[in-house]
Amino acid sequence: MCSCRESEASSIMIMSLLHLPVSAPRPDSLSVGAAAEPRLWTTHCDGAVKLRMGDSGLAAETPLTINQMFTSAVERFGDFVALGWKEGEQQKTMNYRDYYQTCRSAAKSFLKLGLQRYHSVGILGFNSAEWFIADIGAILAGGFAVGFYTTNSPEACQYVAENCKADIMVVENHKQLQKILQIEDKLPHLKAIIQYKDTLKEKRPNLYTWAEFMELGREESDARLDAIISSQKPNQCCTLIYTSGTTGQPKGVMLSHDNLTWTALSTSRHVSLTDATQAQEIVVSYLPLSHIAAQMVDIWVTMRVGGATYFAQPDALKGSLVNTLKEVRPTAFMGVPRVWEKMQEKMKSAGAKSSTVRRKVAAWAKDVGLNCQDSRSDQEEINTAAGRTPLGYHIAKKLVFKKVRKALGLDRCTKCYTGAAPITKETLEFFLSLDIPLFELYGMSESTGPHTISRPSAFKLTSCGKEIPGCKTKLHNQDEEGNGEICFWGRHVFMGYLNMVERTEESLDAEGWLHSGDLGKHDENGFLFITGRIKELIITAGGENVPPVPIEDEVKEALPIISNAMLIGDKKKFLSMLLTIKCQVNQESGEPEDELTPEAVEFCRKLGSNATRVSEIAGGRDRAVHAAIQKGMDKVNEKATSNAQRVQKWVVLDRDFSVAGGELGPTMKLKRPVVAKMYKEQIDNFYKQLSPTTPTTPDTPLPPK
Repeated sequence: MCSCRESEASSIMIMSLLHLPVSAPRPDSLSVGAAAEPRLWTTHCDGAVKLRMGDSGLAAETPLTINQMFTSAVERFGDFVALGWKEGEQQKTMNYRDYYQTCRSAAKSFLKLGLQRYHSVGILGFNSAEWFIADIGAILAGGFAVGFYTTNSPEACQYVAENCKADIMVVENHKQLQKILQIEDKLPHLKAIIQYKDTLKEKRPNLYTWAEFMELGREESDARLDAIISSQKPNQCCTLIYTSGTTGQPKGVMLSHDNLTWTALSTSRHVSLTDATQAQEIVVSYLPLSHIAAQMVDIWVTMRVGGATYFAQPDALKGSLVNTLKEVRPTAFMGVPRVWEKMQEKMKSAGAKSSTVRRKVAAWAKDVGLNCQDSRSDQEEINTAAGRTPLGYHIAKKLVFKKVRKALGLDRCTKCYTGAAPITKETLEFFLSLDIPLFELYGMSESTGPHTISRPSAFKLTSCGKEIPGCKTKLHNQDEEGNGEICFWGRHVFMGYLNMVERTEESLDAEGWLHSGDLGKHDENGFLFITGRIKELIITAGGENVPPVPIEDEVKEALPIISNAMLIGDKKKFLSMLLTIKCQVNQESGEPEDELTPEAVEFCRKLGSNATRVSEIAGGRDRAVHAAIQKGMDKVNEKATSNAQRVQKWVVLDRDFSVAGGELGPTMKLKRPVVAKMYKEQIDNFYKQLSPTTPTTPDTPLPPK
């Protein structure tokens, strides 16, 4: 038994939603009184919860453990490819039967190394077969699988490893190993470290190669493992997903077996994935597996339908992803907005270099595509029967759309998804015009990933669709326009935060609804639209509520040279904005460079500017570019619903935001508190200088950082 029980005899907390546009009280959080066990939530590592079973439909499906779902997959899809990866130029694969047995062997090795029940195996590295095997092996052995962000510092790794009681750490290579060795003496539970890529540069006690690790448990009896597996219940925790910690220390989101297995079932049904016995689904694994979105797509949903997961190269997000897509040709693909934006930028750059005839054909095809898709979207259906499709569409498809899909490696892909962060309407329309509708997902770690997903038969531009089957949504504290806090109910709702009673009470109300912190509204057809985030909502000194994302998106749409925009103005007399310019990115480090992207250079040339570097533009150095930015800002301000929502001042920063720089999270979400701290001097200057109605233009530049 673990020693992580703590007193839950705390008083009921009421979550204060000071940033909501209306002031109706929120329901009390879940009571921790003498209710019959199990309750809807727990913070105990060895706790169990009451499952949110429904009376019919998918919500009433029999709960399963991870082992039960996996063995069912083996029975149905045993000889089908489960995992694929490259070793040099050679493609390797593993079928479901071998996959399961390898996970069992890993589980026995973990037990041999001393993994205790309800303690953790931490995994720190890029996506690989070993990552999956370590994850599932930890679960089968009765522990928790815990993915660490690969960008974590040693100190961040220490916090998570201590918090989850990591008995074992699995690391990718020497670089990640060094992080753990630096903090090894501060991790009281750590018994062993396993490195799964490259050769060890040094031999140390309790440090193993992957091959050595797998041999440890090979001769162990199956009886002990089988006893542990048979004792596992669907309503117990098996995985911890740690939040990125942008608003304090990371929280360990406890996900049960049922959270994972049921969400995988509901999601696969909702998006109409096919079983491998009919036609095998293929996905590419490249997004951070420390995030639930990647785990759900790459591991659990794929397992549910017997799909095959192929692993991209570690430098996927630095340029090699398209090569993998072309080789694998996935049937479903999930990209965070930045991935789609990068594809868009590269296609625009390539298009600019094309001949006049090619550009005209492409422009015509995109107009045809967008008009056709718009008419389909109005009917809430992308898959319109061919008989109702205009002739021009078929010509455009043959001349342009098929070639674009093939060039991207998406020629077999019928399901392209975007999620984890907001995406601009411009990017959605760009891909829609190329006959590649991007279906938006919406959810959070606390909802085991997806809550709503757009799909071909239920699609509206900028909407994130409708609930996956068996789930419910309510909008709490709605204002006169129908905006309210989005709340979730369903078997995908998490168990609680590990060892964090008060934070759990803040997230779950008295009826068990999960409060997302996001603002949204439904249209007349039940489509959900995200309109802002409560914690991000700017409340000006005059008391006006301003959601920043729509204004930031408007600026980026009006000014294609802008990479990132962050609105400032909480408790201030007026709004201001930090801007960054689109620039090249270092393929090795991921750091933004000074050189402009081809798209940004083209923007400058049209203005008569010869700028080729960010440093030539930032801080008011290029009058032509700054005048154009002000013109774009004026255009955005014209659409403002009130004077309080106009951007009065702005500045172009010396460098773009990035994950490496700390301004963006692992899924490319803007870390607003981090940016505000980093650029405090520039922000302070907004409210020191001149009058509130004077924009920061070339004539009144702010000093660069």
